[in-house]
Amino acid sequence: MARAALLGNTLVCLPTGLGKTFVAAVVMYNFYRWFPSGKVLFLAPTKPLVAQQMEACARVMGIPGRHMAEMTGGTQALSRKELWATKRVFFLTPQIMVNDLYRGTCPAVEIKCLVIDEAHKALGNHAYCQVVRELIKYTNQFRVLALSATPGSDTKAVQQVISNLLIAQIEVCTEDSPEIQPYSHERLVEKIVVPLGEELTEIQNAYIRVMFKYRTGEQEPELLASRC
Repeated sequence: MARAALLGNTLVCLPTGLGKTFVAAVVMYNFYRWFPSGKVLFLAPTKPLVAQQMEACARVMGIPGRHMAEMTGGTQALSRKELWATKRVFFLTPQIMVNDLYRGTCPAVEIKCLVIDEAHKALGNHAYCQVVRELIKYTNQFRVLALSATPGSDTKAVQQVISNLLIAQIEVCTEDSPEIQPYSHERLVEKIVVPLGEELTEIQNAYIRVMFKYRTGEQEPELLASRC
């Protein structure tokens, strides 16, 4: 999968815990070596995911920490401008990327590798889609690696992700794929149903009363909550 992702824009679909971050780290490290003045980016949809993926990639990649930066909503615009100028590998949210592309503080032409985590979110006008649309206004000389455990609920949704992220090829493995069977572990799934409790039940009933269409002589819906 890493080899394929080095050669073309790739959507990698792997179940959780089976190596998407490792594939990303390998690809990012190679582009970091190949383009000494280029920028390598890892986008994740939330601040906790950005921090988590930066930590995970740092354990795998041989990239010095002084060349890496984390940018989220808590990073001031002036600080981001300085980071764009002095760092080479970035972990950030797509909203930050969009804002800095619009401001012109992000050196778009220097971006050589764009990794997109939770790529199934790239639908409609999501920030991921805005990033790619804005980036190709400046350059088309960059590689896209999209990562997802669940690429879409149907064929139409998957095609939207492919089109929005300029994907050229798809690499897929499921938990049943022979090549990953030796690395999969049997899981015991236990379902625990947690009761709402008195306070949440009252809130639920209030919502039901608001939504319920009253008709003459019909019983009020307080008892419906017990069946939800």
